[in-house]
Amino acid sequence: MRVSKSKNRYLENIRKHGLLYLMILPGIVFFIVFKYVPLAGSIIAFQKYQIMRGILDSPWVGLDNFRFIFTYKDFYNVLRNTALIALYHLVFGFPAPIILALLFNELRSALMKRAYQSFFYLPHFLSWVVVGGIVFELLANKGIVNNVRGWFGFEPILYMQSERYFRSIVIISGIWKEVGWGTIIYLAALAGVNPHLYEAAVVDGANRWKQTLYITIPALFPTILVLFLLRIGNFLELGFDQMYNLLTPMTYSVGDIIETYVYRAGVLQAQYSVTTAIGLFQSVIGFALLWTFNRFARKMEQGLW
Repeated sequence: MRVSKSKNRYLENIRKHGLLYLMILPGIVFFIVFKYVPLAGSIIAFQKYQIMRGILDSPWVGLDNFRFIFTYKDFYNVLRNTALIALYHLVFGFPAPIILALLFNELRSALMKRAYQSFFYLPHFLSWVVVGGIVFELLANKGIVNNVRGWFGFEPILYMQSERYFRSIVIISGIWKEVGWGTIIYLAALAGVNPHLYEAAVVDGANRWKQTLYITIPALFPTILVLFLLRIGNFLELGFDQMYNLLTPMTYSVGDIIETYVYRAGVLQAQYSVTTAIGLFQSVIGFALLWTFNRFARKMEQGLW
């Protein structure tokens, strides 16, 4: 009897909200096809995978691939580079769209606000091939930056071949490309703030800084926390495109990350099992970080679950 009532309630809900379910269907199919089905390929991490024999016939090696990556002489350097650049992205890159969204929120002219938003959104639509070319041209021996240095009597610097500057270039170029696009969610959250709160604050004598501190930022905090958790879950996933297009042979020691190593070992050298093991290790670390920080977020009555 209970099963029948539950089934009728379910069917009634489908009929009532059928269009909404239809709208989310492509997203569900996307995640199933591109996120859940590929999980079955993780089994390669425990095999000596041979492409001609396939997953079913490749011999099992247990944890040998994981032992190999932890004893590989360059793995810890790759892991250190990945962790350091990811930390710099988190410290400098994550707050950047928040600050920019707060600045946009202070603009009173709608025309100027749209103009500035469009200006900052534009780099997001450029591929990293294009952005990498721009960066190389700007920082070349006879590029704009070195020309300006020459006006003041300084010698040119080969920035893209220097280990000292490489990580800073990665972080700055990443912020420049994505900071505008990252403001969209924060601006949407700010649009939902009740304007009467600001009016009441003005009556109480609060200036713009205090309004931002006691109204705007608290209103943004749930959004900031959720996006932070999503970011921390992908902590070791920096993206292949940026690093591949900015790396040079002289900067491998500070810029070689997990994605570029996986490309060399997995695609160029066909070490599919080893690179799958590295990807699985990457995912486990991301899940552990996400679970840990979500526990802290739950104490503030926030979190993803």
